[in-house]
Amino acid sequence: MKNNKVLIWVVVVLAVALIGVVGWQLWGSGSPLYAVYLTTGDLYFGKLVRVPYFGLENVYLLQVNAANQENPVSVQKFTNVFWGPEDFVKLNRDEVVWMTRVSDGSQLTQVIRANPDLIPSAAGGFPQVTE
Repeated sequence: MKNNKVLIWVVVVLAVALIGVVGWQLWGSGSPLYAVYLTTGDLYFGKLVRVPYFGLENVYLLQVNAANQENPVSVQKFTNVFWGPEDFVKLNRDEVVWMTRVSDGSQLTQVIRANPDLIPSAAGGFPQVTE
């Protein structure tokens, strides 16, 4: 009888902990945008996820086109690249050089809020991030 009570309490504590982790992951901190720079030189933006894998969801990537001197830098929705990846990037912590939260008032945040799928404009091309 005593073992059953202990087992029930363990299950209840684990269930509450699981609900807390899932709730924190889904609703915690308002899904801020993070920038993650990797040793490969790639820069990704997205919602930082720590459970069950360390990575980014709702992912955007920085595209550099040195040939376009007017707009050499653009941001593209990860799922829009030609090979059609899913909207999650699992990151190797050893490959992360730095990461930071992107300011809510930044140009990047404004562009993504205005056009979350970064659908190309009628004039062609993706929205540009300019200084």
